[in-house]
Amino acid sequence: MIANSLTDAFDRLFSSLSETRKAFSPELSLHEVGRITSIATGIAKVSGLPNIGFEELVKFPGGVFGIAFNIDEDEIGVVLLGDYWHLHTGDEVLRTGRVTDIGVGNALLGRVIDPLGRPLDAGLPIEFTSRLPIERPAPPIMDRAAVTEPLQTGLKVIDALIPIGRGQRELILGDRQTGKTAIALDTILNQRDQNVLCIYCAIGQRASGVAKVIATLRETGALAYTVVVVTEGNDPPGLAYIAPYAATSIGEYFMQQGRDVLIIYDDLTHHARAYRELSLLLRRPPGREAFPGDIFYIHSRLLERATRMLPEFGGGSLTALPIVETEAQNMSAYIPTNLISITDGQIYLSPSLMELGILPAVDVGKSVSRVGGKAQLAAYRVVAGDLKLAYAQFEELETFARFGARLDENTRHIIEHGRRIRACLKQNEFTPLSVTAQITVLLALSDGLFDAIPLPEMSEAEATLWEAAELIPAEIINRFHTAQTLSDDDRDTIIATARQALFNFQAAKAVTENHE
Repeated sequence: MIANSLTDAFDRLFSSLSETRKAFSPELSLHEVGRITSIATGIAKVSGLPNIGFEELVKFPGGVFGIAFNIDEDEIGVVLLGDYWHLHTGDEVLRTGRVTDIGVGNALLGRVIDPLGRPLDAGLPIEFTSRLPIERPAPPIMDRAAVTEPLQTGLKVIDALIPIGRGQRELILGDRQTGKTAIALDTILNQRDQNVLCIYCAIGQRASGVAKVIATLRETGALAYTVVVVTEGNDPPGLAYIAPYAATSIGEYFMQQGRDVLIIYDDLTHHARAYRELSLLLRRPPGREAFPGDIFYIHSRLLERATRMLPEFGGGSLTALPIVETEAQNMSAYIPTNLISITDGQIYLSPSLMELGILPAVDVGKSVSRVGGKAQLAAYRVVAGDLKLAYAQFEELETFARFGARLDENTRHIIEHGRRIRACLKQNEFTPLSVTAQITVLLALSDGLFDAIPLPEMSEAEATLWEAAELIPAEIINRFHTAQTLSDDDRDTIIATARQALFNFQAAKAVTENHE
């Protein structure tokens, strides 16, 4: 009886399997499979993919991806985006059917990733909200709004004399070790409680330098509102090439949500060199300084994506601070001039000022902001114009005075006042100042309150003034952040507060002169 039951069960199972097999119809799908024909540093030549598109993502063995960059009749040139040492001629290459993209979402805040969205900070896997192509067209002109709101850097010399607006593109350029990254970091630190998200994109930087930046952001709490996109110097040039585009797509995701975003490209000199390396390996025709003919286009299409959107398109903004390195103070070199012509102004850092200990080493005469003046807080305009003119006169007269010529009393006064301006524009690294402290110092400076204070005591006197700025009435402080200009009464109140704070320093100067 048990045998009969087993036989019946087996017959039913066999019948069911037979019916399932008859009902099954296999679906065939075609996949293009190519082969590596040659491989070199950072690039590979592939054959057998006749229908591939430009900038399509392809997959190699071992999970390495690449971008189809050269589409020729017989083969394609692929830029590799990972460790390619294990790849060999003859290995299979698969099409993915999509362009290079990156995951985006709020989960990226506080994380360190590579240009493909892979975490580098040993944290948990990132849950992305969606994915965006790294190459996207810039917003149409009619969708953009005027730059009207300032982006405060916390640096007196920039906020007063070379202001930056939200949605602007301001180039930072200078020789090696002149403080370019320090200015960018100070700007990120100053965005705390300013409702501005930050993206720091390190392109081909040394691992030690990137680690130092990340440690600074973490120690100051700035990493909580910052995304760090990293490619190191030993990474494949393809990763360095796509890094700024991937970082910009992340910034555009937040901008589309109506957020204000600041993005730092550190630096585009390495980006241009990585693109030159790839182009030469792919046998593209070289031009000036061996750069390919479209070197201008790769940066212009990147920086055009930085803008401010109209309210009906979210009202967000993407402010770009690209960094470029000059050699021997040559601002007229190929890449610097390209970027100067693309951006809305530049902040030039002088090695000469750096050697004199004037930090940040901003050369006010060679720096300019073509947009930020429209977005500058009205309170700054009370002092900014006179300050810049007085500083320019001082620099000219100081050069003349070095010849040992006899100077009249008025000229000596201009030089002494200019030295106080230069001392006040100095600022230590990672100490961004609030708007209230800056305007108080600048008003005291323009009113000549520092002229009676010896230069060695300037830093101490200024620190005293920062503390006194907190005593200014709240209604005046609130007007600092509006479009209202300071009234004469407001100005008198601020100057009276500053004079009271600096009284002891001025009295000490008077006592010293009487003894002499």
